[in-house]
Amino acid sequence: MTRPRSRAERVRQVAGRIRWYVREFTGESAYERYVAHARAHADAGAPTGEVMTRRAFERSRTDAREADPREGFRCC
Repeated sequence: MTRPRSRAERVRQVAGRIRWYVREFTGESAYERYVAHARAHADAGAPTGEVMTRRAFERSRTDAREADPREGFRCC
């Protein structure tokens, strides 16, 4: 039998789920996924074996998004 959760535990759980959703929706967690993937596959032929910095990663994402017209429209 599980014990009933306190109100504070439920609030923390809901806040954690909201935080996860916002990070996924805004792309904030993309860098962490990239780092985990790059480190896991470093031995599988990564060109330099190094992980991009956060700034380089975001620049790369932005460049790729702007180069592909299917990704979204940009007026300027």
